[in-house]
Amino acid sequence: MNEFVILHAPQFLSNLDKLRKTTTIGGLSRQVRKLRLALSKKRPVPSEFRPSNGRIRISRKYLLGELEQIEETLTVERAQYYLRRLQKAISDTKTTRVNDINLRRWKEYEEIHTDSLWIVDRRDSSGAHSAWYWGNFIPQIPHQLLLRYTKKGEWVLDPFAGSGTTLLECQRLGRNCLGVELQKKVASRTTSIVRMEGTDNQLASVAVEVGDSRTVDFAALLRQHNATSAQLAILHPPYHDIIRFSRKKGDLSNARSTDEFLNMFGTVVENVGKVLDRNRYLAVVIGDKYEKGEWVPLGFLAMNEVTKRGFQLKSIVVKNFDGTVGKRNLKELWRYRALAGGFYVFKHEYVFIFQKR
Repeated sequence: MNEFVILHAPQFLSNLDKLRKTTTIGGLSRQVRKLRLALSKKRPVPSEFRPSNGRIRISRKYLLGELEQIEETLTVERAQYYLRRLQKAISDTKTTRVNDINLRRWKEYEEIHTDSLWIVDRRDSSGAHSAWYWGNFIPQIPHQLLLRYTKKGEWVLDPFAGSGTTLLECQRLGRNCLGVELQKKVASRTTSIVRMEGTDNQLASVAVEVGDSRTVDFAALLRQHNATSAQLAILHPPYHDIIRFSRKKGDLSNARSTDEFLNMFGTVVENVGKVLDRNRYLAVVIGDKYEKGEWVPLGFLAMNEVTKRGFQLKSIVVKNFDGTVGKRNLKELWRYRALAGGFYVFKHEYVFIFQKR
C-alpha cells in the first residue's frame, strides 16, 4: 500500500537549497541520507488530509525513492539535476486538461493503470458496492477511467446506469454523474443505494433518471443540474442477449439480432455524443458472445459503431474475469465443453477508449 506523509513544503525546499550548495558528492550524499532517514520515520497520514499552511501530502515511497536516487548519484552535476527536479515536484504542479494527475510527481500514482491488460483479483465490495444486479461491472473499471479522464467537479454520463457502480465511484472521487436507467424499479433502488452511502464531498452531485438513452434529452437533464455538457461518458451496455434484463422494447438485451443490437447501441452513442465536449473521452465496456457455436466479436463490432459516429479510438484494454455468475461453479464442465467443442472459454472483456473529434 502506498503510504502518504505530511511535508512542510517551504522548510523542505529550504533544505534542498542547502543541499544544492554542497560542493562534494560525498558530503551531499551524507546529508541526503540523513534527510531520507528522518522522512522514513514519519507517521503516515489518512487519505482525507487536506493541504494547508504550506503542508502537503506526498507519497513516502516516491519521496524516499527520489532522495535515494540523489544519494547514490556519482557526480555533483547529476545530483544537482535531480535536486532541481525534486524541487519542481514539490513547488510546482503540472496537469493536463482532462485530469488532476500532477505530472511533476507522476511516480506517485501507482494505483493508476497505464498498461492495456488489467488483472483484477476481486471486485471492490466496499461501502455500497455489491453484486446485487446481475451483469454489473466491477467498480475498479470506472475508478480507473475517472482518474485518467476527468477532473474533480466535472460531469460524467452513464446511459446504462444499472446498479449505480459508476455513480458511486463518481460520488467517492468528487465527480458529478448523471445516470439514465431504463427500468424504473432498478433506478429507484440505485438511487436509494447512492443516497445511503452518502458523501462528504461537496463537489459530487449524482442523479439517476428513468429513460431510454436512445431518445432521452441529455442536454435538458444536465440543465436541471446547472450543467451544459459532460466531460466523460462510460457505457456498459448489455452484451446483447447474454443476460435479458427486462421485457422492455428499448432494452438492448431484447434486440432480435446482432445487427439490431448494434443499431440500438449506435443510437445511444449518437445521443450521448451530443452533450460530450469535443476532445473528451467516451469508454465502452463490453465482451463478446457465442451464438450457435460461433464466436461473435461483439466488442469489436460495437467499437466500429462508435468510430462511425465522430470518435477516434485511443486504446483497447483487455480486462480479465474469472467467470460469470452462471459459470462460477461450473468450471470443470466448461473446460470439458471447450475441449470437446474446439473453443476457448471467455476469460476477458474489453474497455474501449475513444476521443470525440
